[in-house]
Amino acid sequence: MFHKEGSKIILVALVIAVALIFLSDYLVTLAWLRTTVQVIILILLLLVLQFFRNPSRPVAVTDHSILAPVDGKVVVIEEVYEPEYFKDKRLMVSIFMSPINVHVTRYALSGIIKYSKYHPGKYLVAWHPKASLENERTTVVVDNPIFGEVMYRQIAGALAKRIVNYAKVDSQAIQGDDAGFIKFGSRVDLYLPLGTDIQVVLNQKAIGAKTLIAQK
Repeated sequence: MFHKEGSKIILVALVIAVALIFLSDYLVTLAWLRTTVQVIILILLLLVLQFFRNPSRPVAVTDHSILAPVDGKVVVIEEVYEPEYFKDKRLMVSIFMSPINVHVTRYALSGIIKYSKYHPGKYLVAWHPKASLENERTTVVVDNPIFGEVMYRQIAGALAKRIVNYAKVDSQAIQGDDAGFIKFGSRVDLYLPLGTDIQVVLNQKAIGAKTLIAQK
């Protein structure tokens, strides 16, 4: 199953791959070289397909848990000052995505979307300390009846050139549903209330809509 954000790119990649394979049959006379070229083309096509994969992940929705919004590695767990919306200290959990991770962003918890804003910006590497505030990004706040207001921020990286955000103010977020997509590597930051019972550790592998980030 592939994400809808990749439909056009997958179609174009498939057409180009097929065309190049047929052309190689006519233009490359050496059998070993022709085979090598065709294998490389197929590998590149597979890389495109794997990037836009969208595995089904059923969720037992509950207001008492916060799930990982994306696949990746937990790279930050620390108390920070959040200047855009809360303007106070929050507990930040950051998940870094490599190009081989699933890049679907899913709602970490259910609730009413109170804030959703896109910010143009730079394309620093996603783990750069200033990436959260200087890179291209979207900021979304979900108001949950148990945790209160929780923010997540999609952040573009050095390779990511487009962030897709489906969150609309006053609409209902459902835990585990698609919230957006980040193309070609990046990270997502969660901003939780101080004192939240965090269930992950640094360098832990997170799976979107599966790994438990926090609970009450």
